[in-house]
Amino acid sequence: MTGQQILMIVGDFGEDYEIMVPFQALQAVGHEVHAVCPEKEDGETVKTAIHDFRGDQTYLETRGHDFALTHGFDEVDPAEYDALVVPGGRAPEYLRGYDEVLDAVRHFFEADKPVASICHGPQILAAAGVLDGYEITAYPAVRPEVEAAGCSWVDGVTTDGNLVTGQAWPDHPEWIAQFLDVLGTEIDHEATAATAD
Repeated sequence: MTGQQILMIVGDFGEDYEIMVPFQALQAVGHEVHAVCPEKEDGETVKTAIHDFRGDQTYLETRGHDFALTHGFDEVDPAEYDALVVPGGRAPEYLRGYDEVLDAVRHFFEADKPVASICHGPQILAAAGVLDGYEITAYPAVRPEVEAAGCSWVDGVTTDGNLVTGQAWPDHPEWIAQFLDVLGTEIDHEATAATAD
């Protein structure tokens, strides 16, 4: 199944790769992705951050890109979307303080719709109270927080029912592939190659 509408909740200093890569990858296979941020409108931007792993005890952060939002948060209705993506970075730390963000997240879990979250994104899921009983992963520093929310920890990319989680952007190939499976997205490279000839 292609052509689904997917909501992506982003914010200032969300992880650049974890916003840009799934946003573009999901579009590339035929899905429509709407990126929103509380208190921002269609066409406004969020500043992203690039997090790198260079052998230190934690990640290094540098300034990323300006990522343009496709819609205002207030103009979207979660009920009209087929799935949700919650990227990581520093944005989840403050986004979880918005009741409208938590309500949107709860909708996807209550309706058993596909959800993909990575890195610090599960901080929002924990704050929404939707992780009880799930097996998930996240950025390792978030492990105590998500376990306190009632889930079981798994070290690698994992799918548990409607929820697909990864630890950080190096997990993208497996994380996105598992999310596409949950979405029911079929990619036929032979058909694509044949139409290109």
